[in-house]
Parts: sequence; C-alpha cells; structure tokens
Amino acid sequence: MLRHWLHYLPSVEGDAAVTQPGGAIRVCFVCLGNICRSPTAEGVFRHLVAQAGLSERFEIDSAGTADYHAGDPPDHRARAAGRRAGITIDGAARPFLRTDFARFDHVIAMDAANVRDLGFMAPSPEAAAKIRLLRSFDPHAEKDAPVPDPYYGDAAGFDQVLELCRTACGHLLEEIRRERRL
Repeated sequence: MLRHWLHYLPSVEGDAAVTQPGGAIRVCFVCLGNICRSPTAEGVFRHLVAQAGLSERFEIDSAGTADYHAGDPPDHRARAAGRRAGITIDGAARPFLRTDFARFDHVIAMDAANVRDLGFMAPSPEAAAKIRLLRSFDPHAEKDAPVPDPYYGDAAGFDQVLELCRTACGHLLEEIRRERRL
C-alpha cells in the first residue's frame, strides 16, 4: 500500500535548526519518492562541496515527501548518469519527517508540488522559510522552474536532471558561502 507521509507525521516542538554558529551547515534535498531527483541533487551538491574543500562544514541528505520507495537505492538510471559525470549518487530513499525542519538549515525542493507538501508539513513560519525551490538558485531559470521528474523517461532525462542540479547546486553553494563567509 502506498502511503503519503503528510497525513500521519507527528508535530515537532520548535523548528530552529540545531546548527550552532560555526557548526555544520545542514542541507536536505526533497522530491516525491527520493530515488531520482533529490538523490541526484544530494550527490551533485556533495561533489561540489568536496571540490570546494568544505565537506567537513556540511551535512547533506535527501528525502521524499512520500514513502513509495522507502529503503530503496537511487534509480539505476540516476546512478548511471552520476557515473558518466564522475559523481557518486547513492544512499537509500527515506521520507522527509517534520522533525527534519529542526535538523536542517535548508530544505530544497525539486518542484512546486514538493514545496506545497513541505509547506503543509512545516510546523511554523520559520520552518516554512527554510523551503526553497532548487532552480530558484539558478539565475537563468524561469521563475518557479522545476527539476523535471525523469522517472518515466529514458537516460537522457536523468542526464538533464543532473545538469540542472549541477547548475542550481553550484549557485546554492555560492549563496551559502556568501552568507556564511566560507
């Protein structure tokens, strides 16, 4: 049976990120099932952070707004696209939990439906303010542009997703580096 996690998640007391000044910067990428887009964004961002020599400053994760694929590895086509680009895409799908709002500084959604679902979960306006659309960081993307879901397509769609993530994640990292003076 497919369940949507939004209907039975517990509330969370408080919503401030656990990050202390000088502590890890916590980023979670979110799509629907957490097997295509969000693990790709996680892998790309992890790769860019490592290239910048900042791995010790970040905690990077991904999740889904639904539990359709909980425990599954990323789609084999996403992993193959990553290998072609020299980027590791791994992990296991998991649902985004309300408690994740307290854990993460940045909650980065892949499309408007993910933003909406995360907004329903947010326990406060401060938590909701952590939610951003990934492509909103790309200055060349149209307003509210999604990272398209490649699940029902072919390998080319996964390559496209990887490139969109590479561009947007690069700008996200630049913004965080400016804000945190890294």
